[in-house]
Amino acid sequence: MAKIETPRPIRGTQDMLGDMADRFTHVVEAFERVRRLYGFKRVEVPVIEPTAVFARSLGETTDVVSKEMYSFDDRGGESITLRPEFTAGLCRAFLTEGWQQHVPLKLATHGPLFRYERPQKGRYRQFHQIDAEIIGAAEPAADVELLVFADQLLQELGVADDITLHLNTLGDGGTRAAWRAALVEYFSDHLSDLSEDSRERLAKNPLRILDSKDPRDRPIADLAPDIDAYITDEARDFFGGVTEGLQAAGVAWTRDSRLVRGMDYYRHTAFEFVTDRLGAQGTVLGGGRYDGLIESLGGAATPAVGWAAGIERLAMLLDAAPLHHVEVAVIPMGEAAALAATGIVASLRRAGFASELGFKGSMKKRMQKANDMGARYAVIVGEDELAKGVASLKNLQTGAQQEVAIDAVAAAIRA
Repeated sequence: MAKIETPRPIRGTQDMLGDMADRFTHVVEAFERVRRLYGFKRVEVPVIEPTAVFARSLGETTDVVSKEMYSFDDRGGESITLRPEFTAGLCRAFLTEGWQQHVPLKLATHGPLFRYERPQKGRYRQFHQIDAEIIGAAEPAADVELLVFADQLLQELGVADDITLHLNTLGDGGTRAAWRAALVEYFSDHLSDLSEDSRERLAKNPLRILDSKDPRDRPIADLAPDIDAYITDEARDFFGGVTEGLQAAGVAWTRDSRLVRGMDYYRHTAFEFVTDRLGAQGTVLGGGRYDGLIESLGGAATPAVGWAAGIERLAMLLDAAPLHHVEVAVIPMGEAAALAATGIVASLRRAGFASELGFKGSMKKRMQKANDMGARYAVIVGEDELAKGVASLKNLQTGAQQEVAIDAVAAAIRA
């Protein structure tokens, strides 16, 4: 009989067990805890959407749409795309589900996303993000709240010391139009010296030339006109409101006038939390204000701001996976005791104690495993204990041991 070859996982995906899975879970749990403190509602949106949702929101000329999306025709002939990011789907849901009645709406979600790109450190073709958005709030205070939320999350994860908040303003519509025209004129004068990608961007998306990583573009981009020369008074006041709010909340930031978002619906605040611990791709959390996006999807003009962060990339920054200790190890000795131990461990878990049933090996090996798991207590049940209707409860930290009624083990531990 021919040997069956086990299929390999798809390139750019990963299986997680142990340390990485624990790190991943810790990031998600911290996000869930902090988003509740800030009053963000948990929301779920589909993994698949009509391709038009992303083509309209991301722009058909972007690399994500033209090169990276997983799109296919379903059996009904409709073009479907695995979501490459969260914001477009959330805005689609805002319109189709009638969430306009709830504005300002603070939303939070997390889950898998899909992009066909070259796998590299911390970047996968199936990756995961946490995401937070405020839809329907035009005030700088919304931007501030999201930025403080992000900062507190990084603080709670213990990685904030290695991360810097880079902040910029893209101005309002008038600012952006004037700046864009100046950039087009400037880069046109240097067209022959630009990379091929930047030449293409000049007609479609000139702001993206500013953050080009191509060494041919950097000297030109670094001398390009700065947005501050074109910013309106209203846009300057808005940015001032954001920076003053961050100062009041005690969040440090640094100005990065080359930080941009290419699509025309982006306005005002753009930001990235950046580290040097993950190589050249150093952004771990980023976002901005996208006041024109919902309108591009067919809705009324609606202000909005949001951010997203890669869970895998945040998990890689943790010094170590947080330990999740087992509190109680239940150790039966003999077949009759095994049934009683099953009942004991079930009652302990229902009472809120993380418990494990040690059902293999000698007493010495089982006790050693209990210590290795970091258990505080061991509950031992043998024939002698069963005959008396008790279990031996041992405090593994002090060595003290006592007999307690089988149905009172949880109460004895809690006492």
